[in-house]
Amino acid sequence: MMRGSNSDLFDPRTEMESDSTRGGSASDGDFGFAFNDSNFSDRLLRIEIMGGSAESRADGEGCTSIIDWARHRKRRREDIKKDNNNGDLSVGAEEQILGSNQPDMDDCVVGDNQDEEGEAMVEVSPSDDEAGDGNESSWSMDCSTVVRVKTLHISSPILAAKSPFFYKLFSNGMRESEQRHVTLRINASEEAALMELMNFMYSNTLTASQAPQLLDVLMAADKFEVASCMRYCSRQLRNLSMTPESALLYLELPSSVLMAEAVQPLTDAAKQYLADRYKDMTKFQEEVMALPLAGIEAILSSDDLQVASEDAVYDFVLKWARAQYPKLEERREVLGARLARYIRFPYMTCRKLKKVLTCTDFEHDAASKLVLEALFFKGEPPHRQRTLAAEESATSNRRFVERAYKYRPVKVVEFELPRQQCVVYLDLKREECANLFPSGRVYSQAFHLGGQGFFLSAHCNMDQQSSFHCFGLFLGMQEKGSVSFAVDYEFAARSKPTEEFVSKYKGNYTFTGGKAVGYRNLFAIPWTSFMAEDSLYFINGVLHLRAELTIRL
Repeated sequence: MMRGSNSDLFDPRTEMESDSTRGGSASDGDFGFAFNDSNFSDRLLRIEIMGGSAESRADGEGCTSIIDWARHRKRRREDIKKDNNNGDLSVGAEEQILGSNQPDMDDCVVGDNQDEEGEAMVEVSPSDDEAGDGNESSWSMDCSTVVRVKTLHISSPILAAKSPFFYKLFSNGMRESEQRHVTLRINASEEAALMELMNFMYSNTLTASQAPQLLDVLMAADKFEVASCMRYCSRQLRNLSMTPESALLYLELPSSVLMAEAVQPLTDAAKQYLADRYKDMTKFQEEVMALPLAGIEAILSSDDLQVASEDAVYDFVLKWARAQYPKLEERREVLGARLARYIRFPYMTCRKLKKVLTCTDFEHDAASKLVLEALFFKGEPPHRQRTLAAEESATSNRRFVERAYKYRPVKVVEFELPRQQCVVYLDLKREECANLFPSGRVYSQAFHLGGQGFFLSAHCNMDQQSSFHCFGLFLGMQEKGSVSFAVDYEFAARSKPTEEFVSKYKGNYTFTGGKAVGYRNLFAIPWTSFMAEDSLYFINGVLHLRAELTIRL
């Protein structure tokens, strides 16, 4: 099918995704028969392979696991950096190595031969993370020599259709675009991956099937801008069994790879894997504390994190940051620029928010802004809160989206006069209530009255005669020694049709630490009636409960 003359060859809107195991679009043909065949080629690609102590083999060569690949890659980056620091950085004009990952063709080094069979030479630099210090504008190859040369017969239309790199090389109007011979200079470590990549551009498939080799090809595909191959590698890697090590490695690939749209599904899968594995952080405390920043971000971004409250998330983030970044300046930078966005301050208790304002780990202005935003959200009516959460649910910033806390958030209004009193509001979604059957419990976050901590607990239990299941609500005092505390309390719930709070139970009780009091059948109806579609107590899918506590004189 012919594309229109005004169609951009690399416009993503013209790309057609395929769910098959092939790497190209559905409209791509298999030109494997033409690979390195002079009968179907119009140019000659001369690949100069540079050898040296730091580039002796590919990252994936000889690696049997993703951990081996990562270790070898890290060791090679360190060797290259050492060579750069020790080597002579003065290079001749004909040995200029481009500093960018994907060089513009205007900067290509052209040989001296001026006849029509002249040769264009493109020297490809290592990726930024391999090149050592980011301050170096060029990378020296003085320590390397050409150890061998490979020559391939290539079809410029096939390569140009797959890669903007080759498209610019063959069509930029300069003399090298008219030359039949093109020289490409690469590191020895890139040879196997490049040959796989060149074959892929013809056949839309790879022989590599293990993670280390696929990662090598992915890096090469990024360097030479072959998006279809990046998608293929990403898909193949997603189909392999993931481990914490591989997931972290995918999230810590070079920034140019991570930013590529083709790799997004792989990084999304890695984040989801880590979020699922560590959603109950208390089971993996030592493991989670040792995770790098990318892993912590993946876990904290999850709505399904099984934590007691957002206060616990805040405490964990501070503990992790203090352990990983002992220097206050670095810690403030990481907390402010990277981690604060994952803490859902609007769902923290007011007591904890007060501590945020005095915490020296955060810049004071940033902390004040976060706390103010949280308090404004708490002051919004429920329907407005739901709107704000819905607006953010489709974005990466989910600070207004509530997690599945073990202890449900509450709103508390406190009074000092004429008597010490507090009014507590607890909302439960219909799904949360349904999950309580047949004998579940859900607890509220703690709230305070007269210096003592209290909590609410909602139960699915049997009624007093044990004849049917029903909804119960209880008030408990946190255990603090043997102090006695006399309290008048009242439970109420919003009810249709008025949707106003209706009192359901009143009582008084003298609490001692760890005790609880309440009513086993708050609504005086069976569980099935309480949960029915026409239930009087669920308003837009939410059960609204209120408890009033007053200290008895």
